[in-house]
Amino acid sequence: MSVRWLRYGYRLPLLLWHVLVDLPLVLVLLNPLTGGIRMGGERLDHRLIQAWSAGLVRVFGFRLRRSGTPLAGATVFVANHVSWVDIVVLHSQRMMGFVAKREIAGWPLVGWMASRAETIFHERGNTESLGGVLHAMLARLRGGHSVGVFPEGRTRDGREIGPFHARIFLAAVEAGAPVQPVALRYGEHGQAQTRVAFQPGEGFLGNFLRLLGEPARIADVRFLAPIAPGDAQGRRRIAELARERIVAAMAQ
Repeated sequence: MSVRWLRYGYRLPLLLWHVLVDLPLVLVLLNPLTGGIRMGGERLDHRLIQAWSAGLVRVFGFRLRRSGTPLAGATVFVANHVSWVDIVVLHSQRMMGFVAKREIAGWPLVGWMASRAETIFHERGNTESLGGVLHAMLARLRGGHSVGVFPEGRTRDGREIGPFHARIFLAAVEAGAPVQPVALRYGEHGQAQTRVAFQPGEGFLGNFLRLLGEPARIADVRFLAPIAPGDAQGRRRIAELARERIVAAMAQ
């Protein structure tokens, strides 16, 4: 029997437990009566989503290692995009409503959790949809909530970081909210980026099942120096600075 099948042998029961036992417990507490209770300055429902996300990451063999501190309050967090795992890893560290493609809403498990975690769904290539996304982001930020964005617009193969689309930063500019870049690296020194990334022709389910059998590895989450309102002139410069900081962190 191969090592991969041995990993499936002990991780699949852990996944089933996390979905069939842990998840219902989280659901019971994610209700209007208890969800808004604050613990240590943070809402209980946000803490539960973070804890459940951290558990899912561990089921897949990732060992989380964080450096830097995520900003409190209304913040736009921007990160490089490798796989669906990125959303779960970031949610394990800080509650943020992601801007994500609409297809994710239909993904098993991850799509459901994304919906519960205040995700703003966007239909790619639709200008009207993007306008609605920017309006929703602005409302979230003005309401004191955080938003998570992948400014590349899509996942990459793990070999490079694509250009950052500047328009998505418009909400941060209009809300006067800081932007905090986050570098996501898988494996020591990012050596597993290409393994975690979607392979050619691989869909969500294929990537999900393949990663469940992959070797245990580090998931580095690096919260970098934020870009405060007024530090940069306009959305294009903010996009450039955010990308430069992430690229520099990935190269270290």
